Amino acid sequence: MTNLLQQNINTHISLSVPEMEAFCDLFQNITIKKKSFLLSEGEVCKFEGFVVKGLFRVYHIDQNGFEQVLYFAVENWWITDIDSFTTGKPSQLFIQALDDSEVLLISKKDKEGAYTNIPKIEKLFRVMTQKTHVALQRRMIDNLSKTADQRYLDFIEKYPAHYNRLTNLQIAAYLGISHEFLSKIRKKIVGKK
Repeated sequence: MTNLLQQNINTHISLSVPEMEAFCDLFQNITIKKKSFLLSEGEVCKFEGFVVKGLFRVYHIDQNGFEQVLYFAVENWWITDIDSFTTGKPSQLFIQALDDSEVLLISKKDKEGAYTNIPKIEKLFRVMTQKTHVALQRRMIDNLSKTADQRYLDFIEKYPAHYNRLTNLQIAAYLGISHEFLSKIRKKIVGKK
C-alpha cells in the first residue's frame, strides 16, 4: 500500500528510510466501495488522503441542484477539502468513490506532528500546494478562454486512461456544461474524424 505513497513522496523530496517509515506509519488505510462517500457536504474534513486504487470525484452541488466537479482523483493523486481541513469549518464538497477504491488518510494532528518531527514534510506539502495552485490557475484560465469543445478535447488528452471510466454526466459537470451539450460536442468531433 505505502509503496505508491513512497514513490509519490520521492518525486517531491528525499527522506531517509526512518523518516519515510515514520511518515507513512501516520496514514490509515481505508477501503471504500463504489458510490460511497469519503466526505459529504456539511461534515468537517478531518483528513488528507492519497489514492492508492480507484477513482474519486470531488464536487459541489450549486443552489440550482447542479453538480460542479472540481476534480477527479485517480491513483497516485492526493485528495481532500483543503478549506474544511484547514479551517475546521463544514465542507461544501462531496468526495465520492466512483470505483471500489483504497485511500491512505492522514489526520490534521498527525500531519502537523510530522511538520515538527520530520521538517522535510512541510516542504513536501508546500511543493504539492504550489503544483495544485498552478493546476487550478490553468483550469480557471481554460474555463474563461477556451470553448467547451476545446475544454473537452483537453480533458480527453489530460485523462486518456481515465475518461472512459466516467459518465457523460460526470464529464459535463467537470466541464461546466450540460450533458446534452456534451453529446453535441462529441457528435461534432466524431463527424470531423
